[in-house]
Amino acid sequence: MTTSETVASGERPGAQTAVVTAAVLVIGDEILSGRTKDRNIGTIAEHLTSIGIDLREARIVGDRQEEIVEALNALRARYDYVLTTGGIGPTHDDITADAIAAAFGVPLLMHQEALDLIAAHAARRGVPMTEPRRRMARIPQGGMLVRNAVSAAPGFVIGNVIVMAGVPNIMEAMLTDVTPQLRRGRPMLARNIDIDRPEGDIAEILAAHQLRYPGVPMGSYPHFRDGRPQVQIVLRSRDETHLDAVTRELADEIARQGLMEPRPA
Repeated sequence: MTTSETVASGERPGAQTAVVTAAVLVIGDEILSGRTKDRNIGTIAEHLTSIGIDLREARIVGDRQEEIVEALNALRARYDYVLTTGGIGPTHDDITADAIAAAFGVPLLMHQEALDLIAAHAARRGVPMTEPRRRMARIPQGGMLVRNAVSAAPGFVIGNVIVMAGVPNIMEAMLTDVTPQLRRGRPMLARNIDIDRPEGDIAEILAAHQLRYPGVPMGSYPHFRDGRPQVQIVLRSRDETHLDAVTRELADEIARQGLMEPRPA
């Protein structure tokens, strides 16, 4: 992908700042009907977390231009990046490019480089360069291509919006291509405490600890193992020293209450 100041929001690509935020907008009637099960939100969330970008919101909208435009404009005003998936294929209901052009108030143009990539891929496969295939080369004016190493038809970036395919392996290829151009925040670190008790046994202790340390988000995740209720507490912070201290204090308090084995001295 070509370096673009619009991708980096005015910062050096790959630069690290305190906090960088993102949202995901999944587009497609097939997701809302249940016919297709979304696999992209989890993949994107895990990837963004690993590179220091906080995924703050995910929305799903159908193939209706006005709803895509409304959701996109709300999200791109609120977060550093919006990553969209779905709706950039060759069929009549693939309207993501149209909607994004409308949201930015720019024309949707045939992009020669995109057209060449798609035509070359079609030639390699021995298939005709049809109008539906040409349709995938339409890019909003000012958009920069995101490479697609799987099936050639590119995604694109315009402003702080990254537009990717909905097919999971193609989306992953596009995400890999665009990643070097993104600003990154300090990574969010996590610490876990595993307890062989029901969640309700530690709820009051956890709530009090969260009040004491509001800057360290804490969550509890109940599950069963061998038929016995268990809970995993997860604490998160960008400050490793502080996170370790807060985690030790919580583990010690839970042990003092007799709800888990004390840590070794």
